[in-house]
Amino acid sequence: MNHGLFDAGLLVVGAGPAGVPAAVMASSLRMTTIVVEAVAVGSKVAAIGALENVPGRWTTGAALADALASDLARHQAAGRVTVLTGRAVQVAGHDGRAEAALDDGQVLTAGAVVVATGAATLSVEDAAWIEAPVDLMTPPLWRTAPEQLADRHVVVLGSDRPLGTWLWAHPDTATHLDVLYPAGDAYKTDEVSDEARGRLDLVERVAVAAIPGDRFRITAYHPAGGSHTFTTDQVLSNMGSKPAALDGLVVAADGYCPPELQHPRVLVAGDLKGARLIAVTMGDGSRSGLLPYFEAQTLPTGQAGRPVGSQIARHNLTISDLALTVRAVPICPIRHEATG
Repeated sequence: MNHGLFDAGLLVVGAGPAGVPAAVMASSLRMTTIVVEAVAVGSKVAAIGALENVPGRWTTGAALADALASDLARHQAAGRVTVLTGRAVQVAGHDGRAEAALDDGQVLTAGAVVVATGAATLSVEDAAWIEAPVDLMTPPLWRTAPEQLADRHVVVLGSDRPLGTWLWAHPDTATHLDVLYPAGDAYKTDEVSDEARGRLDLVERVAVAAIPGDRFRITAYHPAGGSHTFTTDQVLSNMGSKPAALDGLVVAADGYCPPELQHPRVLVAGDLKGARLIAVTMGDGSRSGLLPYFEAQTLPTGQAGRPVGSQIARHNLTISDLALTVRAVPICPIRHEATG
């Protein structure tokens, strides 16, 4: 396999619902692709218990993760995709290439890079309404198995959507969840308001502290005034998520990474752009894998009339969230395998 000047035609960071479709799309267009994944293909989505809003007959996140892994394996077998286990820490775009730096010091190069690192779970230190020591560990609800909560009193901080997903995915668990949530989460509670295994408690703020015996003391302050203090066996986080942006990306005030602010060789996909349903994320990933190839084919000539088929043809690329337009930044076309 000849990658020319680069390690691959396209780098994809993250092998989830955005990254795998990006790699599959690029490979189907005969672009050589390296996928960098820190854990395993679909590792985040695999922990989702129920998938009621994703078409394709996926009923669990594990089933979808298996399908993503199978799709990627098919393109690996064709020799156009390489999956590299490693943790990318930084991406960069240059006039002639894109780079992804890994935590082991390795630097990969390609014509473009798609960053599809998804979202990271918010911790208690990210939530202004929660007072807690910085070292307090609160596992996320969506990654917690019912067996871990058996015979324990459980408090959940936040009423983000995984609350309903977790309850629906484990209909036989008798675990009762006491859910403390701020006013900003109120609109998310309708779908679980009739769930007998959960008690919803609107709070203004919450103070959490670890106490001897592997227990927790919680003080809940109510919007109308007053508070109550109690102890519990387990505290789980369910405050939502934030974009898992890498160094080198341009991050807006809301934490997301607007595509139009990135270097033309650096594309962002999925939850890095904004909170997205899984089905939307998959489509966005496919689109991100298509754009570099499309750009390499769109202009009949490069700048100053140089043919696009030359070794270093130079032309222009802008990728926005909605359209592909021309911009005065010269870059090289993406290398891909010959089909004949």
